[in-house]
Amino acid sequence: MSDLADGAASAAPAQASGMDDIPETVATYMRLRGMAPSPRRARRKRVRGDEDNEPFSKGRDPHGVGDVLATLTRNAGWDPQLAREDLVLQWEDVAGADTARHTKLVALSDGTLTVQADSTAWAKQLQLMRAHILSEVLRRFPEAGVENIRFIGPDVPSWKWGPRAIPGRGPRDTYG
Repeated sequence: MSDLADGAASAAPAQASGMDDIPETVATYMRLRGMAPSPRRARRKRVRGDEDNEPFSKGRDPHGVGDVLATLTRNAGWDPQLAREDLVLQWEDVAGADTARHTKLVALSDGTLTVQADSTAWAKQLQLMRAHILSEVLRRFPEAGVENIRFIGPDVPSWKWGPRAIPGRGPRDTYG
């Protein structure tokens, strides 16, 4: 008689949860995986109240390293600096291989990208191509903050150095 009572008692929880035709091992697995309601789990959820740390809740899937780093850089505010660095590293792709051989990026300040050319002829040619290069920079690196491009020629020697140099224009009768 006690075996019959034990069988009825074990069948009652399965019927109460709506899993009377599922084997007990599968029902236990489903309950542990959160696929079936459990009165004990509902009580624990009410007491704890922390749904963010549940193992099978939304948003708990693993993320790729690239996604994690992108979120980190965005939250830290590093996107503009990284975009500027990418612009410097990929200048050859942006401007073209031939143009990149004759130019170098000198500065980026106040939204103006300064590019120094090997010769004044290259600087003038790049000034004519300014709109195309600027649109390419803005398309590829919108976070870099580039608003304008300035092309300059090569550095020219300066007479403003040495122990006898004076501030200002000077007398201007050097060749006379």
